[in-house]
Amino acid sequence: MTPLGFGDPLRLGPYRLLGVLGEGGMGKVYVGQDASGTMAAVKVLRPELAGDHNLAQRFLREAHTAQAVTSKGVARVLGAQLEGGRPWIASEFLSGPTLEQAVASRGPFDETGVRVLAADLAATLSDIHAAGLVHRDLKPANIVLTSQGPRIIDFGIARPEHGLTLTTTGQVPVTPGFGAPEQALGHRVGPAADIFSLGAVLVYAAGGRPAYTGSHVAAIQYEVVHGEPDLTAIPPNLVPLIGPCLSKEPELRPLPTHVAAAFAPPRGARRMWQRGPVAEVIKQHDTQTRQYTTVIGDAKQPSASRRRFLAAFGAGGVLLAAGGGSTAWWMTRKTLPAAADASPAKLVKDPSSGNYFTNKPPRPLWGPLKVAATDSPPPLVLRDVVIFAAADGGLTARRVADGTEKWALRDIDASARYVALGDTQFAAADGRGNLHVHDASTSERLWSVSLGVTRVLAADGSTVYAATADDNMRAVDRTSHENRWPAQTPYVAPIGKTAEAAAGNGHLVVSTDEGTVFVFNSHTGKKAWEQMHQNKGTAFTPVIADGTVYMGGSDLTACRLSDGQEVWKTLGLWGPPALEDGYVVSVDGGGQYSLYNQRPVRFSADSGDEDESWYVSPEGREAPMAAPLFQGHSMWVVEGGDIKGVTAFNKDTGDPAWTYRPQRGGTWHMSAAGNRVFLLNGGEAVAMPVF
Repeated sequence: MTPLGFGDPLRLGPYRLLGVLGEGGMGKVYVGQDASGTMAAVKVLRPELAGDHNLAQRFLREAHTAQAVTSKGVARVLGAQLEGGRPWIASEFLSGPTLEQAVASRGPFDETGVRVLAADLAATLSDIHAAGLVHRDLKPANIVLTSQGPRIIDFGIARPEHGLTLTTTGQVPVTPGFGAPEQALGHRVGPAADIFSLGAVLVYAAGGRPAYTGSHVAAIQYEVVHGEPDLTAIPPNLVPLIGPCLSKEPELRPLPTHVAAAFAPPRGARRMWQRGPVAEVIKQHDTQTRQYTTVIGDAKQPSASRRRFLAAFGAGGVLLAAGGGSTAWWMTRKTLPAAADASPAKLVKDPSSGNYFTNKPPRPLWGPLKVAATDSPPPLVLRDVVIFAAADGGLTARRVADGTEKWALRDIDASARYVALGDTQFAAADGRGNLHVHDASTSERLWSVSLGVTRVLAADGSTVYAATADDNMRAVDRTSHENRWPAQTPYVAPIGKTAEAAAGNGHLVVSTDEGTVFVFNSHTGKKAWEQMHQNKGTAFTPVIADGTVYMGGSDLTACRLSDGQEVWKTLGLWGPPALEDGYVVSVDGGGQYSLYNQRPVRFSADSGDEDESWYVSPEGREAPMAAPLFQGHSMWVVEGGDIKGVTAFNKDTGDPAWTYRPQRGGTWHMSAAGNRVFLLNGGEAVAMPVF
């Protein structure tokens, strides 16, 4: 990163600009940070291009269109706006290395690693193309590796399939060696161009060198159009799989779904993102990012941490990558606000300081405080506050550090629920059914829509979903605040105040207490499929990850999100699932694993095979059907039966550490962040440390 220069803006929208990440033919990319400490990469159109009104409007329109892609495989567009005559786009930051950096540091991927990479990237391209977009610049420098898999960045400049290329005269509209022949020739391109780029990326990942080389740009582009790719360095088994992606004719290239199926990795292979050589590179970059990411205050002189942060960029540090004619850019992780009360709690070093036999839990960080409604929904932890229903009505926000009240919203109907919108905002409804979006730290109302809301269901990167009094569901665009669609609630299972839902990967999944789970296309509102008899009188929250939805209830079931095809199933009665480090954990409610004593059981998220090395003793347990919670090195489970309370376990072994047992009954709710676990029970709120 370089310092701001003459003519560079000091602020764009909510972002205070700290320096320049890079620049290309279209504009500059700055490092920015908003008032909450969230870092962002802010791309600004060049002044000479911003004067073209049509170009500027298309720049913004396409950014808003990109927000419709809710796939976990892309870096989200955080915002876009026209300011001072110059449009800007802000995008999410990822702390891992790029594929280019990973191959340079550890060498080519093995065959299994390439299969995992190919399947994950193909699934993401399928989501991008389903939204009507073409990325147009897929390359190793535009793929960031994270512990959850590869993420495609520079997505803010993706184009609608029918759109025009935003480049100036004489520029090459694609990175040489990775763009399709039709791109090199300046022809209109479609989704097949991304498949060619994917093939070139996989050659690089498998062999450690590009598929097309030359002494200069024109020579490389000539090889792309007229030559043959160099596949000699890749494993022989991969040649027939990658080769079709590099076909000269777009119509001969496979679809993303065909690529994903052809490269299907063996069971458990996706653990490579959490374990093994690639995971080590990811962890190293993540550690370095943590060292250099800090919350910037208003002081005139940069702090030592900030100087280190800037120096890392200036020295070509770990967070930047550039290739060809475009700059790879992305944003830092979300950070807590500058206020002292937002600092993470320290981990408890000795988990054996208490266990459920001697009942010696650690001292709470604060509480218990009798400040919550006895029927409060689960708490919501955002920025520096934990939010829940207040004992005297409405919502209250308590500081995460000491439990003191920061704000209250008396007009909010907490029984209609509330959901997080990213890490800084939440959506809720008032008693008249109006949907409101607030800043989490300040409670400032950002926007409202009159809908007749009976329950706020879920939210993704672009949309808030709600059930309404007319037995419809509504999808409210987070940018325009307009209804994207109404969906008629299926008559056999009206979605009311007991429904649980999740949104992601282009779908909305709604679980009803009538027993049926409905899955809707989040872009159109049309029902994609349904799963009948999944629940028995209770709506369990589904979990979406990597194109799969996991559901508790009559069975613990994993289904393909796109069409409902069953991936695996475990019979019995199971609580709502939780995902952690490639595993699904759910409480056995008296099925095949324990007829009387209930306990958490861990399964492979990919195959559904039980992890027999991980075992929780069922003795004395009657665990309520609640989802386990993970934080730090611990797993927290609500206990019933002879134990009662909330038990903290070692998440890696399943061994119990301690149980927190207040003298109150009723429903337990849990949430976690910043090495804290927040518990609600019987109208009391308490914050506990984790180990």
